[in-house]
Amino acid sequence: MTEQTRGWRPRTPRGDDGLGLRWWREVLIALAFYVVYSVVRSTFGAGAESRSIAFRHARGVIKVEDFLGLWHEPTIQQWYLDLPFNGFIRAWNVFYGTAHFIVTIGVLVFAFWAAPRKYLFARTVLAATTALALVGFALYTLMPPRLLDANGPYGACAGLEQGCNDYGLIDTIERWGGLWKFGEGGAAVVSNQYAAMPSLHFGWSSWCALTMIWVIGKGRRRFLWLLYPAATLFCIIVTANHFWLDAFFGGLALLCGWLLAHALQRLREWNAARHEVSRDPVGAQP
Repeated sequence: MTEQTRGWRPRTPRGDDGLGLRWWREVLIALAFYVVYSVVRSTFGAGAESRSIAFRHARGVIKVEDFLGLWHEPTIQQWYLDLPFNGFIRAWNVFYGTAHFIVTIGVLVFAFWAAPRKYLFARTVLAATTALALVGFALYTLMPPRLLDANGPYGACAGLEQGCNDYGLIDTIERWGGLWKFGEGGAAVVSNQYAAMPSLHFGWSSWCALTMIWVIGKGRRRFLWLLYPAATLFCIIVTANHFWLDAFFGGLALLCGWLLAHALQRLREWNAARHEVSRDPVGAQP
């Protein structure tokens, strides 16, 4: 039986491909990066004092979407919540709070195990995408749609009547619940209510799909992974956690992250070739 007829088989990296990969080192790198990510994300524009700025930016996003014919978030959410049992919206609330991390970690682990060289590039893309998103969070504090009519401490109607702005959007996590509520308890301490632009939920889910398609490498069924970012996009709209433009810029952050990773890879290859020539100047002569 040939390699082609056997089909695709993953293999476990043993550190003998010249990559020097060690699982414990990758875990430490991921933890360190996530700590930095969390600190930065929770520092810039995270408090309730940023509410007025975040609301002003949200109104700006709505104006742009309205001009582009994209401002349909309230209509889509209302249509979905009018389905029987409110469309089982609590399931989407749980999906929003869990898949973002669980699937991303799973894809990283699978890529590390199945395709070490591809894993290195994919890891760099993810890190670069996340770093670019942090810049967006810091420079453009944005109130998510779910808070436009909320009268909690982070909502645009704080101290006023619920629905004071008449956008018709509902904070589905606040009303129907999930695993936790972002505005209460420990989640309120570690999360940034206004870190919405760009949407890392959409950026990371798109990264997961493209990485899995690349790592698997063959077979039409691998393209089923595209259903994951599609489901994530649907989720962030019906739960009113993001605007359409948040998702667009999440995809743009992923594209820029790929370009940065590609540039870094080319730079490493150029440096390696230069060092190889300097070690063997005679062999480099034509």
